[in-house]
Amino acid sequence: MSSPALELRAVGRTFVQGNRTLEVLRGADLVLQPGELVALVGPSGAGKSTLLYIAGLLEKPDTGDILISGKVCDVRNDASRTALRRQHLGFVYQFHHLLPEFSAIENVVLPQLIAGVGKRAARKRGVEILTRLGLEDRLKHRPARLSGGEQQRVAIARALANEPAVLLADEPTGNLDHHTADEVMAQLTAEVQGRGLAALVATHNMELASRMNRILRLEDGKLVEG
Repeated sequence: MSSPALELRAVGRTFVQGNRTLEVLRGADLVLQPGELVALVGPSGAGKSTLLYIAGLLEKPDTGDILISGKVCDVRNDASRTALRRQHLGFVYQFHHLLPEFSAIENVVLPQLIAGVGKRAARKRGVEILTRLGLEDRLKHRPARLSGGEQQRVAIARALANEPAVLLADEPTGNLDHHTADEVMAQLTAEVQGRGLAALVATHNMELASRMNRILRLEDGKLVEG
């Protein structure tokens, strides 16, 4: 049996605000398998974004371990975390964060070039992903000329460009209307299942969450099913 794509073991994170201590995560555990699409839900302020940032090696936990494909990550070493993010993780945010001066294809090619992929291969891969997402006629369009749904699909393509093992998404449909959100989520689901990725998606939309393989709720700093 293959190792989980992502695993969190007893992860804790505490913030100090003045004379107040806020324990956001209290020994949170998570196992995410390849090909699994999991919703992360909970009220605002529960710590969903913090958990995603820690899982994505953007923030260091105070306690606990993070494992990617069965290997414990050295979360204290900045260079190690950066290399692991580049090789194994993809991110989709509520706000697409596309580079406005670059076209759709350039936004997808750039992270590949940073990872050391050749320009021709990077463009070929970018065209393939954007075409699968229905954007073959928008390759040369800059973000300002794209609709909100198209911008988010470019952001998904960018997240998939370096063929990550794990996709982390923070409210990826939060700024979209109901119909567009359904379309974007359907395409995201198809990519996850078709490529055997593991995906953790933070959302307030329980209708979308119910379509995923399972739901994890963040309560009192811990993850519980359902």
